Amino acid sequence: MDWRHNAVCREEDPELFFPIGNTGPALLQIEEAKAVCRRCPVIEQCLQWALESGQAEGVWGGLSEDERRAMKRRAARRRLQTGRAASA
Repeated sequence: MDWRHNAVCREEDPELFFPIGNTGPALLQIEEAKAVCRRCPVIEQCLQWALESGQAEGVWGGLSEDERRAMKRRAARRRLQTGRAASA
């Protein structure tokens, strides 16, 4: 069975997870979407899928667009640092 069958967000309006912007009213919408995610038994699978499939928009796995971008940047920096340490 696909993890999405167990996702709490299936019962929510999909628009909740795709706010327009990241300031003002959109911040409240992002927090509301994250609250749904926190109740979800498949939050980790959702986040992993979003990262692997390159979902650039919306709230996935309890993280906003900006948070996922920051996570990817940190991972890239760690890989770069690990590569430098291995070649030293």
